[in-house]
Amino acid sequence: MACQNGGVMFEDFFPAMVDKLGAEGFMKELCNGFRLLMDSRKGVITFESLKRSSAFLGLQGLSDEELMLSPALMQSSDELLEEALISGI
Repeated sequence: MACQNGGVMFEDFFPAMVDKLGAEGFMKELCNGFRLLMDSRKGVITFESLKRSSAFLGLQGLSDEELMLSPALMQSSDELLEEALISGI
Protein backbone atom coordinates (compact mmCIF):
# COMPACT_ATOMS: atom_id res chain seq x y z
CA MET A 1 0.00 0.00 0.00
CA ALA A 2 2.14 2.88 -1.25
CA CYS A 3 1.27 6.53 -0.70
CA GLN A 4 -0.43 8.36 -3.51
CA ASN A 5 2.70 10.46 -3.89
CA GLY A 6 4.84 7.34 -4.39
CA GLY A 7 6.15 7.22 -0.81
CA VAL A 8 6.18 4.21 1.47
CA MET A 9 3.54 3.67 4.14
CA PHE A 10 4.26 2.14 7.55
CA GLU A 11 1.98 -0.77 6.66
CA ASP A 12 4.28 -1.65 3.77
CA PHE A 13 6.75 -2.97 6.34
CA PHE A 14 4.26 -5.26 8.14
CA PRO A 15 5.01 -8.42 6.13
CA ALA A 16 8.77 -8.06 6.67
CA MET A 17 8.24 -7.37 10.36
CA VAL A 18 6.00 -10.43 10.75
CA ASP A 19 8.57 -12.56 8.90
CA LYS A 20 11.34 -11.36 11.21
CA LEU A 21 9.46 -11.33 14.54
CA GLY A 22 6.77 -13.93 13.97
CA ALA A 23 3.09 -13.12 14.43
CA GLU A 24 3.24 -13.17 18.22
CA GLY A 25 6.38 -11.03 18.38
CA PHE A 26 4.91 -8.56 15.91
CA MET A 27 1.73 -8.15 17.96
CA LYS A 28 3.83 -7.77 21.13
CA GLU A 29 5.83 -4.95 19.51
CA LEU A 30 2.65 -3.21 18.35
CA CYS A 31 1.27 -3.44 21.89
CA ASN A 32 4.52 -2.10 23.34
CA GLY A 33 4.36 0.86 20.97
CA PHE A 34 0.75 1.50 21.93
CA ARG A 35 1.62 1.41 25.64
CA LEU A 36 4.44 3.86 25.05
CA LEU A 37 2.07 6.38 23.46
CA MET A 38 -1.09 5.86 25.51
CA ASP A 39 -2.47 7.78 28.43
CA SER A 40 -2.05 5.21 31.20
CA ARG A 41 -5.12 6.45 33.11
CA LYS A 42 -7.44 6.28 30.10
CA GLY A 43 -5.91 3.29 28.32
CA VAL A 44 -5.99 5.04 24.93
CA ILE A 45 -3.69 7.28 22.92
CA THR A 46 -4.88 10.84 23.43
CA PHE A 47 -3.64 14.00 21.79
CA GLU A 48 -2.04 15.00 25.09
CA SER A 49 -0.25 11.66 25.54
CA LEU A 50 0.96 11.76 21.94
CA LYS A 51 2.23 15.29 22.42
CA ARG A 52 4.12 14.24 25.59
CA SER A 53 5.63 11.28 23.76
CA SER A 54 6.59 13.25 20.66
CA ALA A 55 9.86 14.47 22.20
CA PHE A 56 10.94 10.89 22.95
CA LEU A 57 10.24 10.03 19.31
CA GLY A 58 12.27 12.95 17.98
CA LEU A 59 9.12 14.72 16.83
CA GLN A 60 9.21 17.68 19.22
CA GLY A 61 9.26 20.10 16.27
CA LEU A 62 5.82 19.06 15.00
CA SER A 63 2.96 21.50 15.42
CA ASP A 64 -0.24 20.51 17.21
CA GLU A 65 -1.96 20.27 13.84
CA GLU A 66 0.68 17.86 12.56
CA LEU A 67 0.25 15.65 15.63
CA MET A 68 -3.55 15.43 15.38
CA LEU A 69 -5.04 12.38 13.73
CA SER A 70 -7.55 12.93 10.97
CA PRO A 71 -10.75 10.85 10.80
CA ALA A 72 -9.46 9.35 7.54
CA LEU A 73 -6.28 8.17 9.27
CA MET A 74 -8.29 6.65 12.11
CA GLN A 75 -10.50 4.80 9.60
CA SER A 76 -7.39 3.44 7.91
CA SER A 77 -6.07 2.27 11.29
CA ASP A 78 -9.36 0.53 12.08
CA GLU A 79 -9.28 -1.24 8.72
CA LEU A 80 -5.66 -2.36 9.20
CA LEU A 81 -6.40 -3.75 12.65
CA GLU A 82 -9.46 -5.59 11.38
CA GLU A 83 -7.45 -7.02 8.47
CA ALA A 84 -4.68 -8.15 10.83
CA LEU A 85 -7.15 -9.87 13.15
CA ILE A 86 -8.94 -11.62 10.29
CA SER A 87 -5.70 -12.89 8.76
CA GLY A 88 -4.47 -14.10 12.16
CA ILE A 89 -1.41 -11.89 12.38
